[in-house]
Amino acid sequence: MGTGAGVCLRLYILSNRGQGWAGEPNRCDTCVALPFFSSSEVGATAVRLLPGQRNTHKTMKQILCMKWGTAYSAKDVNILYGMVSRNVSGEFRFYCFTDDESGIREEVTCLPLPELGCEIPKDVPGKWPKSALWGKELFGLEGVALFIDLDTVIVDNIDGYFEYGDPQDVITARNWLYFRKSAQTSVFRFPIGGHAYMLENLRADSVGISRKYRFEQNYVTHGVKGGVKFWPEDWTKHFRVHCMGTALTRYFRPPVVPRGAKMITFPGIPKPENAAQGKWKPHEPVRTPTEHLKWVGTQLLGGKKWRRHLSRYIQKADWVGEHWRA
Repeated sequence: MGTGAGVCLRLYILSNRGQGWAGEPNRCDTCVALPFFSSSEVGATAVRLLPGQRNTHKTMKQILCMKWGTAYSAKDVNILYGMVSRNVSGEFRFYCFTDDESGIREEVTCLPLPELGCEIPKDVPGKWPKSALWGKELFGLEGVALFIDLDTVIVDNIDGYFEYGDPQDVITARNWLYFRKSAQTSVFRFPIGGHAYMLENLRADSVGISRKYRFEQNYVTHGVKGGVKFWPEDWTKHFRVHCMGTALTRYFRPPVVPRGAKMITFPGIPKPENAAQGKWKPHEPVRTPTEHLKWVGTQLLGGKKWRRHLSRYIQKADWVGEHWRA
């Protein structure tokens, strides 16, 4: 097929995976069409519709996630897809922007990582590659999209995340650790291409902006024109803040699901798979409250840092394991 021929985004992905497709190669009634290029070229390709095609991406529920490097695996993508599929009504599309699609289930449409187009200093923290989502073009996707971090646990129906507020709003979770006034981009909704200046401004002064805000979610808080909106407070909760309780409480009960919660975010540690096992970190053993206090005592007697470990105790959270599955 020549480069001038049109093929829908879904069929492009199937072809790129070597699966081929059935039916007319130049027609698809539900997907966006684009010229047929190799995966290395598609990132710079303008997406267009073929005559007579409908672009349903503007009204279809669209969920996005990103996976780069080795911090997360295909398993994490597959689990997030599974949770979404059990907690969304009607049809939806699930996209993963990644540098390695091996092992990701077929229902997920994998696309290359969007180009950030600038350098972020290595000593600046934060997940700045997520800022590439603000670009004017995002592989032909249009309309409203909901981004979800791979370490988020979905515990209830999330249809409301597509219905709440105005479609042009940028709506985020609250950063509960910073007076609830700043954004946390673990779960956020935005109109694709609607705030392209965010990426343009970052590209114009990547060093200055990244050093000023340090975390990309701080940049979102202060950079979005008109300000960000927040989800209803009950919907999106922070695992350590809302589920685990105080340092003392953690020794007497396991983490709980807050009333009305739909998604639980896991910034930092522990991660969902560890919480389901009753571990703070992957390499640590499962301990009873007494065993953990004895271990903290050994740190004290050994002249090591010990105070912070008093609060770093977690009992097994069975509900995390019930939801955190493909």
